[in-house]
Amino acid sequence: MANESGREGGLDAPTRHPLDQNNPDFWNEALLNKELERVFDICHGCRRCVSLCNAFPTLFDLVDESETMEVDGVDTADYGKVVDQCYLCDLCYLTKCPYVPPHEWNVDFPHLMLRAKAVKFRKGDTRFRDNLITSTDLVGKMATAPLVSSAVNAANKSGALRGLLDKTLAIHRDARLPEYVRPTLRRQFNGKRGKDAGSDEDGKRVLLFTTCYCNYNEPDVGSSLIRVLEHNDVEVSLMSLEHCCGMPKLELGDFKSVEKLMERNLPELYEKARSGYSIVAAVPSCVLMFKQELPLMFPEDERVSVVAAAFNDPFEYLFKLHREGRLNTDFKEELGDISYHVACHQRVQNIGPKTRQVLELVPGTSVHSIERCSGHDGTYGVKKETLKFANKIAAPIVRQIKQKEPDHFGSDCPIAGRHIENNLDNGKHHEHPIELLCRAYGLR
Repeated sequence: MANESGREGGLDAPTRHPLDQNNPDFWNEALLNKELERVFDICHGCRRCVSLCNAFPTLFDLVDESETMEVDGVDTADYGKVVDQCYLCDLCYLTKCPYVPPHEWNVDFPHLMLRAKAVKFRKGDTRFRDNLITSTDLVGKMATAPLVSSAVNAANKSGALRGLLDKTLAIHRDARLPEYVRPTLRRQFNGKRGKDAGSDEDGKRVLLFTTCYCNYNEPDVGSSLIRVLEHNDVEVSLMSLEHCCGMPKLELGDFKSVEKLMERNLPELYEKARSGYSIVAAVPSCVLMFKQELPLMFPEDERVSVVAAAFNDPFEYLFKLHREGRLNTDFKEELGDISYHVACHQRVQNIGPKTRQVLELVPGTSVHSIERCSGHDGTYGVKKETLKFANKIAAPIVRQIKQKEPDHFGSDCPIAGRHIENNLDNGKHHEHPIELLCRAYGLR
């Protein structure tokens, strides 16, 4: 493919264009296939991303096995095989691709895959299983109902019932599913409600977006975050009513559900952001949804922009306190050696190594960062057809942790942390960095 400028790659800071889903051309399948062919041709000639995930090996195998050994030899019906392997980790865009905008080739591989997923979803070409497991709020509420959670957790460990799930829903029988916990995080902290807008000279007010996963599956992560914030004299509130951030539905291509969830969450988030609250969530994907994906879907909505500016990764917020001289550094316990997986959706936020920087404030603590994708994605790592790829992608992380034999290991993404734990399979448990900080403060 000719490069009119004669420039190989680009050194400019990457930028992203709005998704433009309201443009009729976005949904035109012929135009989509033309763009897929264009970008696939660029990827075929580059191949820098071959080690990132299974989307690129799938593409390159299709090309290499075609009659022409070029993209024009690949049947457009097979483009979906590539799309199905992309779980929007964004690492190709962030770390590998030299042709992202403002380069004139304008390659945004993840958002092109997202467009293809949206077209597929609109056509009704989506499995019941995928609609179900991306309905995290619905499943979480049902699974944490009285008497139900223990039954669900028992079923998830039953070989016979997991075999049935494997056959009927294609949820891999060997995928370790997270437990559902009662009481949920929001029930544990039911009394924490945002105060009326007013003056706050310190500005240390946080609205905690609990997230589906921390609320239903690992409430200890959220409760540790609350303890750490309050230990730093931060006023913490919960939303009066919270819904899924929409990331699972976005990755499915279900844009209508994304918009519905946004409209349910946005009024209170917008009100609190305008009142001076910082908004914090312990799952990087949820933070990224409000910081990047919704602003790119709804660039004209002023409410979305205000909320995006107020959203923080937990360690991004804590590092701000440290920079202002307001972080409590009276630590009670050394943490030793930590193998720390840097979550993809945290890296995409471009906030720098804030987690490592804060943890290394703890005396007697060293942090080894691992910048590789865990391969789980929340749903990719439980599907019958993709678990083996998810485990393969996690293998380099597992190998590094085994070599280091750290005192602790974990990830900013608790779902990634659990996936790494499952692949280590050595009886040791992952610990979210905020749990480690809570331990360092002597709060656990």
